[in-house]
Amino acid sequence: MTSLKSLNGKAGPAIGVAMATRALAGLIGLAMAWFLSGAIAAVVFDGADIQAVQLSLALIAGLALLRALAAFASDRSAFRASAAVRGYLFASLLDQAARLGPVRLSGTPTGEIATLFLEAVAGVEPYWRRWMPALAQVSLLPLVILLVAFPLDWLTGLVLFATLPLLPLFMILAGRAAESASQRQWATLARLGGHLLDAIRALPDLKLLGAAGRSTGEVAAAAEAYRKSTMGVLRLAFLSALVLEFFATVSIALVAVLVGFRLMWGTFDFRTGFFLLLLAPEFYAPLRQLGLQRHAKMEAEAAAERLFAFLDRSGETASTAAAAAPNLSRIGLTFEEVTVRHEDGRLALDGVSFSVAAGEQLALVGESGSGKSTVLALLCGFLQPTGGRILVNGQPLDGLDPTLWRKALTVVAQKPHLFDWTLADNVAMAEGNDADAVRLALAAARAEEIVRRLPEGLASRLGEAASGVSGGEAQRLALARAFHRRSPLVLADEPTAHLDADTERDIAEAMARLAAGRTMITVAHRLETVQRADQVLVLERGRIVEGGRPAELLTRAGAFARLMASGAVLASDRRAAR
Repeated sequence: MTSLKSLNGKAGPAIGVAMATRALAGLIGLAMAWFLSGAIAAVVFDGADIQAVQLSLALIAGLALLRALAAFASDRSAFRASAAVRGYLFASLLDQAARLGPVRLSGTPTGEIATLFLEAVAGVEPYWRRWMPALAQVSLLPLVILLVAFPLDWLTGLVLFATLPLLPLFMILAGRAAESASQRQWATLARLGGHLLDAIRALPDLKLLGAAGRSTGEVAAAAEAYRKSTMGVLRLAFLSALVLEFFATVSIALVAVLVGFRLMWGTFDFRTGFFLLLLAPEFYAPLRQLGLQRHAKMEAEAAAERLFAFLDRSGETASTAAAAAPNLSRIGLTFEEVTVRHEDGRLALDGVSFSVAAGEQLALVGESGSGKSTVLALLCGFLQPTGGRILVNGQPLDGLDPTLWRKALTVVAQKPHLFDWTLADNVAMAEGNDADAVRLALAAARAEEIVRRLPEGLASRLGEAASGVSGGEAQRLALARAFHRRSPLVLADEPTAHLDADTERDIAEAMARLAAGRTMITVAHRLETVQRADQVLVLERGRIVEGGRPAELLTRAGAFARLMASGAVLASDRRAAR
């Protein structure tokens, strides 16, 4: 997608109805002007009484009602069209966020993403709700009025024809400055959203560190910048509207002078003259309205530019390979010269090769930034290799359907996210909500006490950010998810880190039970986890510098031993080693 026009099909037939009824409302106005001029001429010059013009008055009243109904139908249809496009864009943004995944989105500020999903989607609405109906009216009504005016009075028609290009010309000239101002406004709004979201999320730290005032000042400065950019856009909008109103008023006055003098001289028919005077405002009204709505269009285009930039970012795509789906009841993995280079040029993995047999436990160790999390991100499908390949049971991973593949793996994160759902829903996720299966998973994770403690048991809502459970309880629930899922591949980012000794021991025992009969890859931070692994790989700067069984590596004076000695693995590892 490159422009708002490409989304017209998503508006459905409603946008066609909106444009047609808006044009119809303008044409009805011409008919009303004709009957009104005739009725006034009959009463004033022909001496007709009210009864003689009753039919004309009834027609005028009926046409007024019909025009109001057409305008109402246009507004309703335009609203439905814009709502359909907004729904499509919001769904597309959600799908794109899912395709990009957390790794690709990590470099995009959360406030900017929130602004896209809320403000930018709402910002494109005026294009279909106001601009397109106005465009339909201006495309038809001035032309019809010219065709009517020239046979009646060539001089009035010539004035209308000559002044017609002036309004679009000044509209374009004023619009160039307004367009760049709208772009700056959206950029400022995105920064404001980021500042505000950061301040709210970090409020506890800001209060404790005494930096709340500084953060408030930054948000206030961003808000002031947004106010100034908004006022700049409004200033340009009012200026262009003033120019349009001035030229439209001068043009109408010129028509009135030409018609008025000829009426005074008695060389012009009153009904025709009055009718042309009524047509002049109708001739310029669509152009004036289009000029006003052009700023709404430019704001919509500025918002759309950011939406399309996000939607056009490359993400994962479902495989179109015709190969049969492999048997994923047991999973063996092979990395063959896998290289990952990020968009900013950073090399995350550099020619990494290793194999993990089905049912084997692999531990990845290394300092921060060595590439451990990149390995997990590749297996989750959040990244694709820029070189080399990953094989699953001998078949390339990029040849598998991402949805099918993710059903075969479970991720146990160091800081699991719990949703504002019931406890049962947080465990079952998308796997159904069988109470017996959830209880079995909770028992395997040693999390039954959480159920007993919460007032409504499995039906208890955990609240936003799971404020009702502790960090250790959150890890137990994450393990319960893994037991409930029963996937043959488990990816773990050492869930026992940063926990007290008792909780750490319980979760370590649960992890050992979870690993039984499954392939497990763990980013290890503790020696206990490393000792349970069948093999250990040590990564440095995206490369494997050492690998083997834990006992063998401890006897060497290599990278693994240096990590142990330097404390790169947590201090509790040293206690466990003693």
